[in-house]
Amino acid sequence: MKKFIISALLVIGFLVSSCGNRNAGTSGINGKLETDTGRVEISFREYEHDFGIVTEGEKVSYVFSFENKGSTNLVVTSVSTSCGCTAPKYDTKPIPPGGSGNVEVVYNASGMSGKQTKTVSVKSNASVPVVLLRITAEVVEQ
Repeated sequence: MKKFIISALLVIGFLVSSCGNRNAGTSGINGKLETDTGRVEISFREYEHDFGIVTEGEKVSYVFSFENKGSTNLVVTSVSTSCGCTAPKYDTKPIPPGGSGNVEVVYNASGMSGKQTKTVSVKSNASVPVVLLRITAEVVEQ
């Protein structure tokens, strides 16, 4: 009886421990195991932009272009800035492999003076999940 209980416990333990391993691979075409879920790589043409001399109160913008150099869709999940004086606009639709997208940054120099450096954080499902972009400007009085 003791051997029966131990055997039953071992079988139950094996069944319980294997329940969470269903996603080890999924059956693909012709019953082959698919383990490659693809990779996503975001690549910007430029990571910095210098507006040069900007007059205090002026609004200037720049478009950072990027490409999905990966093998599956790229999704930009959010874009944030280091200052309320900088506003981002970005593509929210999935970017297919080989496709491209944009992040537009509008800088408002109201109340600013001197050399300014602001960062823009682009978050996505890429292998490098956060990319930092930088804008600079020399703000002068009117």
